[in-house]
Amino acid sequence: MITQKQKTIAIYAFPLALLTIPMLGNIFSKEVNWTAADFLIAGILLFTTAFLINLVRNKIKKQSRKIMLSIFILLALVLIWLELAVGIFGSPFAGS
Repeated sequence: MITQKQKTIAIYAFPLALLTIPMLGNIFSKEVNWTAADFLIAGILLFTTAFLINLVRNKIKKQSRKIMLSIFILLALVLIWLELAVGIFGSPFAGS
């Protein structure tokens, strides 16, 4: 059985594991060109998402609401990430 502490550690370890992918790409490939600012922004986005999902998991009692809020949080992350990467909405902070 997985304890609450282990679940929390897994939630916060996942963004760290995701950030190692572009870091390894920077080291071993010339095609990946992330700057320190890129890692900082990605880290803020991923760890904020992890924090919000952990908060929902601990504070909301009803399972259906937990799932709904978690999906909403993940959808917001994806939309912000896409906007920063390619500018799908054409906002002033778009990446393209």
